[in-house]
Amino acid sequence: MDHRFVGIPGLTDVPRVAVVIDVMRAFTVAAWAFSRGVERIVLASKESEALALKESRPGWLALKDGAPAAGFDAVNSPALLRSCDLAGRTLVQKTTAGTVGALAVANAPLVLCASFVVAGPTARFLRNKDSGPVTFVVTGDGGQADEDLACAEFIGHCMAGDDVEAAPYLHRARTSRAAADLAGGLRSGYHPDDVDLCLEIDRFSFAMVARQEESLTVLRPVAVPDIPPPARGSG
Repeated sequence: MDHRFVGIPGLTDVPRVAVVIDVMRAFTVAAWAFSRGVERIVLASKESEALALKESRPGWLALKDGAPAAGFDAVNSPALLRSCDLAGRTLVQKTTAGTVGALAVANAPLVLCASFVVAGPTARFLRNKDSGPVTFVVTGDGGQADEDLACAEFIGHCMAGDDVEAAPYLHRARTSRAAADLAGGLRSGYHPDDVDLCLEIDRFSFAMVARQEESLTVLRPVAVPDIPPPARGSG
């Protein structure tokens, strides 16, 4: 299947199907937030927008990249989020790359956000939809981030229904510059477990679909059954 892999600067049209990849860490964090009970995630374009949305909606929470800041309830770290009780909450998320990429393709008919922790369910969701070729938006490093490319390529191969070995793709991600920066403490709002949590393959059994709800871009989890693909040649 002839998938397309582009960075955010390379988006010159509205794709029919887009999968936005941010392994370290936006869409690993989003998956963990859903696992901790978040009902929906609203993607914000600016920190000021995230705070304004939170302040205008009682009970909403806001999350950002980097160090903790006034008004924000959480930072972009899966390890720091994993023990939170977020049942029924709405989370507003603003990050440097992941949310920017998702908002860049928000008008596409089908948009998913993904990382390794939901890679298999994302591939099955697309296969069940018979979605055809996908535009993978590689958000990190202008489209060159190896951890995001590896995850995108892994999902693309899994869409074909083949038994794909995850280890080589995870190795590329673990040896990426982003992983080295995280492990070296070069990013704010970091926990030592973040890299390992970002590299847990299929930790969760849902895909994450972004849709327009009123004037907002909203990410929600969609359960995807673990059903093996039909045998080749079966009718």
